[in-house]
Amino acid sequence: MSTPVAAGLPSRAERAGREPATERAEEPVRHRAWLPRVAVLGALAAATIAAPMAPGGPVVGSGNGTSPFALDLAPSGPSTLDVVTARAAAPKMAPGIMAAAPDVSREVSAASRSEDRDDPLPGCDPNVTVTSTNGHLTDAELCDLPFAPGYQLSTRAAVALTALNDAFRDEFGQDIALVDSYRSLGRQYSVKESRGYLAAKPGTSMHGLGLAIDLAGSVTGNTAAYKWLVQNGAAYGWENPPWARRGGQGNYEPWHFEFRPGVEQITTWH
Repeated sequence: MSTPVAAGLPSRAERAGREPATERAEEPVRHRAWLPRVAVLGALAAATIAAPMAPGGPVVGSGNGTSPFALDLAPSGPSTLDVVTARAAAPKMAPGIMAAAPDVSREVSAASRSEDRDDPLPGCDPNVTVTSTNGHLTDAELCDLPFAPGYQLSTRAAVALTALNDAFRDEFGQDIALVDSYRSLGRQYSVKESRGYLAAKPGTSMHGLGLAIDLAGSVTGNTAAYKWLVQNGAAYGWENPPWARRGGQGNYEPWHFEFRPGVEQITTWH
């Protein structure tokens, strides 16, 4: 029996994929020292519990490269709550990363950008509660992504993704490249018209709530970069949802990531 979904929210079938994907051989992942932004995620976790949301240059490697989606990796990093509740000097994370993780004092003393890392998105308040309907978010409910000009997300999702991008940049020397983020209702209609059944019904997409991104081919086509995001994105609340994975309830859509804490406030994570 399928799980009921509130009116106006996307069904499993409606949140289907939008573009094809091919496979390539798996390449090794290069791990470097990084530390989740505990202070930032602490604020996000508090907002997640206390303020429910109302319904409503490329990475190294060719952007034309084939995708590593045969990996079908389940996120192996800690949950957002795990990161928040863990001791800052020894956060629980994937073994390969944990072995190289520095303590907080060393990172703060060594990094001239430490203040920015504690507040990766100054001026964006993660405590803002979204009350607008799908596709009608206000300027106060959205934040620009500084590493991806022209793209926006809901406030908490934007702060978390910016922190994830900081860690990604430390690892690969490049920002996470996107092709989609928040979609107004008008844009959802445009996407539906151009992509037909491959696009979600306007007014039901998680893009319309500022809780979803689509990765560019320069990321999904880079095995190491994509594998790193799958393994570590969950520590920041960002995951490829089960319905979009191989064998899931929707079309195979490995480039689509959602901010799980926000999604789980309005529907089930499936």
